[in-house]
Amino acid sequence: MSASRRIPLLAAVSVAAAALASPLAATAADAYPARPIRLIVAYPTGGISDAVARALGERLSAQTGASVVVENKAGAGGSIGMDAVAKAAPDGYTLGFSSTSPLTLNPHVGHVNYDPQRDIAPVMSVMYSPVLVIATSSFGGKSFQDLLAQAKARPGSVRWATSGLGTVGHVMLEQVKAKSRADLTLIPYKGAGQQMNDALGGQFEVMSTNASPMLTQHMQAGRLRALAVGAPRRIESLPNVPTFAELGYPKANLTSTFGIFAPARTPAAIVTKLNAELNKALAEPEVRERLLKGGEVPTGGTAAQFAAAIRAEYDDNARIVKDAGIKAD
Repeated sequence: MSASRRIPLLAAVSVAAAALASPLAATAADAYPARPIRLIVAYPTGGISDAVARALGERLSAQTGASVVVENKAGAGGSIGMDAVAKAAPDGYTLGFSSTSPLTLNPHVGHVNYDPQRDIAPVMSVMYSPVLVIATSSFGGKSFQDLLAQAKARPGSVRWATSGLGTVGHVMLEQVKAKSRADLTLIPYKGAGQQMNDALGGQFEVMSTNASPMLTQHMQAGRLRALAVGAPRRIESLPNVPTFAELGYPKANLTSTFGIFAPARTPAAIVTKLNAELNKALAEPEVRERLLKGGEVPTGGTAAQFAAAIRAEYDDNARIVKDAGIKAD
């Protein structure tokens, strides 16, 4: 997608300011929410995304008095759920919980049925999920440097599993390959479930995967080992695991950012009210504890900050995908 198709930031700010100044918009925001809110989670039940979305929904309901009904619409790396959000009425009563990938990565590696720049309105960044490189029992080395050394000494002997083609973990692998020139073999799965099962069975040497309570349990039990992490800084639960930036691979230092989204053209006053309520919910100790326990890092902030981060991520991914020749199918 070319930059010329995007709504200029100044225009977007002007539209938002006009909406906030409108008496009708202010009245709608004052009355909002007056009925149940539908929260679409773009991933299956049982995972960290589902748990966090439900925790936020519970807090949002307690704060506003409106029930929040969670609906899981998984598939296509989050694109199915985000397509449902894009096509919903822009009235604040349908929201989505997803990573930013359906807006910033999926459109570059395959087809999506929505315009990521025009059809979705960012409401608030909720968390970032570190992406870890995890060694299985099939890898005898102790460090990420050992992994690259083996891949160079015995080309093709290091199999690197991802949860799918065109995922953040796949992009991470391609960035490592490009700089290290190591011969790493991509093993793409169709989802994280089978990937984890095969990791525990030692069906490959390493995998890239998001932090999660289940992953933490397997590492604590010694079944899996973390070699590197994509994150702005080392994570508290794994203080001895270096980031990719520390290892000399800043372009592979990737995380998955998750947030709340609304259909485009949702009144700006409602988006602002939602943002305030969600920031309040995210600050609740039980919500933060649920995130931190699973290895996630709470974020928060304004809708404008989230939108700016998404635009930057979209442009970065366009360059990465083109340079690496990544395709989802």
